[in-house]
Amino acid sequence: MALNDWMLLLHPTIAIVTIFPLLGIVLYQALLTRKRRLSLKDGQKTPIPATSGPEHVRLGRILSLSVVAIALLGLAQPIFSKLLASDALSKTPMRFLGLTLVFIVTGAALPLLDRAKNRAFRGLFALLTGGGLLLLGSQPEIFHRDGQWYLSHYYLGITAALLMIFSLVILQEIYRDRTHRWRNVHIILNSFAVLLFIAQGLTGTRDLLEIPLTWQKPHIEALYKQSCQTKPCSVESQK
Repeated sequence: MALNDWMLLLHPTIAIVTIFPLLGIVLYQALLTRKRRLSLKDGQKTPIPATSGPEHVRLGRILSLSVVAIALLGLAQPIFSKLLASDALSKTPMRFLGLTLVFIVTGAALPLLDRAKNRAFRGLFALLTGGGLLLLGSQPEIFHRDGQWYLSHYYLGITAALLMIFSLVILQEIYRDRTHRWRNVHIILNSFAVLLFIAQGLTGTRDLLEIPLTWQKPHIEALYKQSCQTKPCSVESQK
């Protein structure tokens, strides 16, 4: 395996090692927190410790930050590997430097979003983080699978990342709102996010199987060109 092949494994490896274990722990803590809240509301004693709520919040923040960070990593690998392979630094230096700046600004805005207390600043940093993800994801170096967007690892992943950004934005509002409206929004959206994470596991595995190793790529491309002489080939499948 070449260096680029190993780089392809960074994104899924980190996801398996960090995201999915964290997801399980956060879900468990969420169930404990809800069960404790309902028990106290009914006036019942519960063996669930009071630390379950703060732990759910703390680990949930780590999960949200990790999802967005790994989304950035997943975008960085194909963009910069293809730009460097095409000598974009000398051919289109402004685009290369512009994308680098977007990565830096997006990466810097993420921890600032997590620390921001003011609503306006949270909105600003969320806009910078989410806008940066969308701008980077729209680059031609990213494989989108537009014809099957509902099965696209990119579209499902970027939606999950945007939901995590939104979770960070409304975190403080959940505890300020006595009507529990924001808590209900949080529960609904993050229940949907869980489904997206499961889908990411499936689509990510599928995409890894479809990506040839560096030494295999020229042979597969040759076979592809040969097959295109006998039947039409879509532009998207060439990626």
